[in-house]
Amino acid sequence: MSAPSPSPENLPPGAGVYADGAHHFPVRVYFEDTDAGGIVYHANYLRFMERARSDMLRLLGISQRGALEAGEGAYAVASLSIDYRVPARLDDDLLVVSRVSGVAGATVRMAQQVMRGKTLLTQASVTVAFLSAQGRPKRQPRQWVDLFNSITSGDTSPQ
Repeated sequence: MSAPSPSPENLPPGAGVYADGAHHFPVRVYFEDTDAGGIVYHANYLRFMERARSDMLRLLGISQRGALEAGEGAYAVASLSIDYRVPARLDDDLLVVSRVSGVAGATVRMAQQVMRGKTLLTQASVTVAFLSAQGRPKRQPRQWVDLFNSITSGDTSPQ
């Protein structure tokens, strides 16, 4: 018996889940997310994707706060390319699907999609860089690189 396909209706709140080689993060559109035209304001898709990336790290066991407080560093977006295709509207249940597409010494590349059911609304290519407390690029911890490589190679059970 195969597991049901991830959808916003059957995911727990918070961290999302790994399935089919990707992290699936549910989002509901609230009034605060929309613009005067009644559709999601373009910058809010970036917020949805940031939350998904942060919770993906949490599921991997990576503590961004812990790394920051220990003076190790933090991730910051280094580049972003986004395509808006179909608007989301008030009360839509969305799913942010994130896949790690590449890992280097100080960077992680991800492909992210915002879906409503089977409809692709928005897609983005994001590169995050690990930065020292002084804001300079720094090699990310080896354990983190190994975790990212494990999910890039198809192992969807990171812990």
